[in-house]
Amino acid sequence: MDEPHLKRDLGLVRTTMLGIGGTLSAANFVIIGEAAGMAGYAVILIVVVCGLLSLLTMFSYAELGTAIPLAGGEYTFSKVAYGGFTSFLTGWFEWLSNMFYTALSAIGFAYVVSYLFPTINIPLTAVVVVILFAIINLRGTKETATAETIITIIVLAILAIFVIGGWSFLQGSPTIPESSSPIGILGIFAATAYLFELYLGAEAVAAAQAEVKNPGRNIPLALVLSAVVLIALYTSVVVIAVGIVPPEVLSEQSSPIAYVAEQALGPAGGVLITIGLSIAGLAATNEAILAQSRVLYAMSRDGYMPKALGKVHKRFCTPHIAIIVGSIFTVIFAATGLVNFVVYAVNLGFIIGFSIVNLSVIKLRKIAPHLKRPFKAPLYPFTPLAGIAASIFLALFIDPSVLILGFELVIVAILVYYIKMVGQHRIRIAFGGVSLGLGAFVAFVAYLVGTNTLLQGVPPETVNIVFSFLLFVCVIQILAGVLNLLAPDR
Repeated sequence: MDEPHLKRDLGLVRTTMLGIGGTLSAANFVIIGEAAGMAGYAVILIVVVCGLLSLLTMFSYAELGTAIPLAGGEYTFSKVAYGGFTSFLTGWFEWLSNMFYTALSAIGFAYVVSYLFPTINIPLTAVVVVILFAIINLRGTKETATAETIITIIVLAILAIFVIGGWSFLQGSPTIPESSSPIGILGIFAATAYLFELYLGAEAVAAAQAEVKNPGRNIPLALVLSAVVLIALYTSVVVIAVGIVPPEVLSEQSSPIAYVAEQALGPAGGVLITIGLSIAGLAATNEAILAQSRVLYAMSRDGYMPKALGKVHKRFCTPHIAIIVGSIFTVIFAATGLVNFVVYAVNLGFIIGFSIVNLSVIKLRKIAPHLKRPFKAPLYPFTPLAGIAASIFLALFIDPSVLILGFELVIVAILVYYIKMVGQHRIRIAFGGVSLGLGAFVAFVAYLVGTNTLLQGVPPETVNIVFSFLLFVCVIQILAGVLNLLAPDR
């Protein structure tokens, strides 16, 4: 009897909606206000530039997705191109990023809903949303994609009403608001790195590529269509937003797009947009659960994760264990509220993934020139090289505390990899990794203390003592880790 496997149920429309819906997170329409405060009216151009930068990497996704139409996305690409620890690290960050993105989307939904229902419990609402869409994902990809398609169409319709209504309002407005503050080049660069998150999510098409019908045609079309629609949509929304409300005012609003809608369309407009963004939060949660489960499934398939995570449900043909395990971790983070701190780690994880995808295109063009490629990235090698350069540029604007967190996650990945792949006789290396991880964590806490992020209001003398103690512990832990890792075998 044949083993159950993933079914190719997704046509072009459902695949495209999967990419669009996964990107239209409620949180994205909140950060537009903050970016407008950073860059002023230049935020319009920045939205377009971010979309074009994302499109460069989408071409690489399309080439690899059609040449290697297996579940796992970035992880699978790096597995074929590089293998070993590089592919494991790619999958590790891909899974973590999608897990945190799932929790962020659920929490974003809860906060948007609280605009209409102020008394709701934010963590509990987020947890319920995660559980609900985990159940939908368990029942099958076709059901998941159908829900995604319906949700995305509703969101697009509501945003279209906002754009049309806002444009009509602008036509009747006798004056054009002017920015009262100068915009520096660093502000524009910072806003570009900040707003890149707008286009994170379309790569869900690659994560679910093993379930796409006619992948040679539908994967590249879905990726490109998603990018074009999103660029047009976000640009239209931002043009209307800064056209009605000055950027410095927009940046002060907790829900900037709902605030703009209320100015242009009245209270009913604010309510309508709130409903639309709430639905967008649901769509993003749905997509992220699907994406993270496929990464765990693929890593289990290749022996990097426990075999149980690679099991496929006999009736629904979905990786049910991977969905359940990923959802449990997501619920934990959604319930504790820690996702608010690691939201920037999501960006870091995706930047790493984008870099690996572009590098994989270049590597496979060299080592496997005869690999069947139904779609090839145009203007090669310019597109993957430009995608890599864009990732490096964006990484320069990642907050230092997030870079420290990323380093800690690398240490944990090394620990997991060696325990799973190398064997128990190298357990000393694992202890060395733990020591390095603890040292990095203590260094991170020391950084927060030294920058007055923690212990605010505490006398400076006490802060200096705590900082010195943490620095001492950090040095001891890192030294212990290095000695364990470098000690010769006996």
